[in-house]
Amino acid sequence: MTSSKENIILSATGISIGYGKGKQQKVIAKNVSIALKKGRLTALVGANGIGKSTLLRTITGIQKPLSGEVLFNHKNIDKYTGKELAQRLSIVLTEGLPPSNLTVYEIVALGRQPYTNWLGALADEDITKVKNALELTQTSHLTHRKYYEISDGQLQKVLIARALAQDTELIILDEPTTHLDLLHKVSLLKLLKKLTHETGKSILYSTHDLDLALQLSDEMIVMTTDSVTQDTPHNLTQNKVLDTIFNDKHIRFDATLGRFKFDQDI
Repeated sequence: MTSSKENIILSATGISIGYGKGKQQKVIAKNVSIALKKGRLTALVGANGIGKSTLLRTITGIQKPLSGEVLFNHKNIDKYTGKELAQRLSIVLTEGLPPSNLTVYEIVALGRQPYTNWLGALADEDITKVKNALELTQTSHLTHRKYYEISDGQLQKVLIARALAQDTELIILDEPTTHLDLLHKVSLLKLLKKLTHETGKSILYSTHDLDLALQLSDEMIVMTTDSVTQDTPHNLTQNKVLDTIFNDKHIRFDATLGRFKFDQDI
């Protein structure tokens, strides 16, 4: 049986995150410890401006921690070359795609760039990976459509397909459910959970949809002004960690109902 340590893809123990150098440092959060495991869907939650995007940028190697180190497969993430990291870690950001006439197939095929030759030609294995990614995300029927001709919900699935085609152990998504209605939010998160359990990949996503994260995530990372806590939704509920997300006496988490309540609900 695989040990829990072997299941950990990415870990950070007691790191500080923020900006600047020397005395000009701005610390966003300190003593942050997280561990992302194979086959697990993990939600990163917290109030606006708490530092979720900074944490994502730090653990993906885009920016360095102010102190401590991030380990990817037990190796400092800074020690990987760009190509090595691209073959192990894929990122889906909130920024829109630049103007182009790319089809859905061409966007998903971009996920194979870390493996293709300098001409970008797709080998048989690359084509197979692209087709599998389209099938897993149920977007094969969109193959020949231009990306701007499909809905926001469909485009999110296409971007996830691109990350799947990249065939990395870890996928990081920044606010993937933004601008989606409830039906598409649920559909997307169910897809992410299905992918982690079927492929063994680890997926971390940031979100403001706390109720959905509680229902559909295997684990959650809760960021507050005082701490960063990672655990299962059940344990976070029982330990009243969710009560600390909002620094507002008018909002509290009702463990019985499993959702946040506001003054008009109480």
